[in-house]
Amino acid sequence: MSGRNHDRLAPGLNHLAFHAGAPADVQRLVAAAPAHGWTLLFPDRHPHAGGPESHAAYLTDDQGYEVELVAALP
Repeated sequence: MSGRNHDRLAPGLNHLAFHAGAPADVQRLVAAAPAHGWTLLFPDRHPHAGGPESHAAYLTDDQGYEVELVAALP
């Protein structure tokens, strides 16, 4: 059973994560995201919202879907 609206805080699939290249590649995608309807989540913790050892961007659209763009670190 599923609800009529997506709720990223409800049980089930929360987001999809993608390997997005180097940190500079992730930053370019973040810069381009608003033009495609995506908003940066956790901007106060970006790009380390996943922890100090990570470099990622968490983006959401107006329907509440979320993607994580993960940078490859050396």
